[in-house]
Amino acid sequence: MWTPTTRRQYSRDGLRYETDLTDAAWAPTEPLMPEPLARG
Repeated sequence: MWTPTTRRQYSRDGLRYETDLTDAAWAPTEPLMPEPLARG
């Protein structure tokens, strides 16, 4: 059962993986990515 204490204990707010890109780091790469396919 979740309580306010356990929610705080397991919260990942503000944490990120070192491989995560920020919006600023992603911006130059985004135009180079192909458009997503219409099917899955």
